[in-house]
Amino acid sequence: MIRAWGERIRRADPRWRDLGLTLLVQVATTIPFVVPRDPLDSPATWTAYALTTLGNVPLMWRRRPVAAIFGMVVADSVYTLALDGPGQPLPYAPLVGVYTMALLCPPRVRIAMGVAVSGLVLASVALNTGTARELLFALFVFAAAYVLGRLQHTRQAYTAAVEARAAELERANRIEAEQAAARERARIAREMHDVLSHAVSIMIVQAEAGPVAVRRAPERAEAAFDAIAETGRDAMAQLRTMLGVLRTDGAARAAPRAPQPGVEELAGLLERVRGSGLEVTYERTGAVRGLPAALGATVHRVVQEALTNVVKHAGASRVSVRLEYGARELTVTVTDDGRGPGSGGRGSRAPGSGAAPGGHGLIGIRERAAAHGGTAVAGPGPGGSGFAVRVVLVTSPLEVGN
Repeated sequence: MIRAWGERIRRADPRWRDLGLTLLVQVATTIPFVVPRDPLDSPATWTAYALTTLGNVPLMWRRRPVAAIFGMVVADSVYTLALDGPGQPLPYAPLVGVYTMALLCPPRVRIAMGVAVSGLVLASVALNTGTARELLFALFVFAAAYVLGRLQHTRQAYTAAVEARAAELERANRIEAEQAAARERARIAREMHDVLSHAVSIMIVQAEAGPVAVRRAPERAEAAFDAIAETGRDAMAQLRTMLGVLRTDGAARAAPRAPQPGVEELAGLLERVRGSGLEVTYERTGAVRGLPAALGATVHRVVQEALTNVVKHAGASRVSVRLEYGARELTVTVTDDGRGPGSGGRGSRAPGSGAAPGGHGLIGIRERAAAHGGTAVAGPGPGGSGFAVRVVLVTSPLEVGN
């Protein structure tokens, strides 16, 4: 409770705090006037009390310490020289003034005021008792007030530095969170591009072949429509998995989420592409082994995007997918026999460009490869015919980034 009151006082308007401090000093200086007194002591008159109050009033402007101390000195000098009233145990108002001066004033002002206050202390002691005891006591209490003021200044500077550091860390954390959210949005956008582009391409090819198959081979037409439905269902399932992380309701959190497709799901992907009429071959060489989930998902998306480009742009009849497992890397190669990069409709697939005008297929493939410390190259196939996409992915976590 005391800490709460202290925090409330600290946050109050400085003018109200200064008024409260002035009233507190006024109460302290009133005590010698109201307590029972020895008949031989100096009389407690209203005039003496008025001058004592006048010496406390400058505390309301203590944040201008030079003017405040000057007002206190004038009032105390008049009280000492003109009246013989009750004395005070301590010079409360001047001590507060010196404390405030040490807290707020720059070094040059503090030095000048320190010299002036020391001279006033010497003059006051000389006019009062003139003893060394009073002089040492006066110098001690004023020095203590000055030291307390400097300590408070140091504490406030430290607190301000800590708060500034905390605010800076909060801004840095907020920026990092925003950057993480942007990266996540970009990742989801790439995933959605791959899923939708592949699914829609397959569905378009199957739908275009459907009317011809209905007239010539009804059984193939039925298979084409089944492939369209299966491709659509698979795309919807993958989209629900990706977008489910963006929902915050309890039902979405409770619903099971399938993992991202990996290398093992390539067989189903290739089967759907075969349904579009392409002849697809699939080969794995080297020390075939399991891959981390993130790397497996990247392999799947790279193959999916490369096959989507073949279906949309190549005009190919055959395409081969090859995974070569090395000691520290995995090479994914997708080659077709369609139009090369210099042919009509394939110019946009030249190295350094996207998969299509305005598209981001090969750019997305390069970004996925770079995320695993690898590279991606796209260009003419073997012998200059067709088109080939070759992606090298680092499989050893220790090698990523080297």
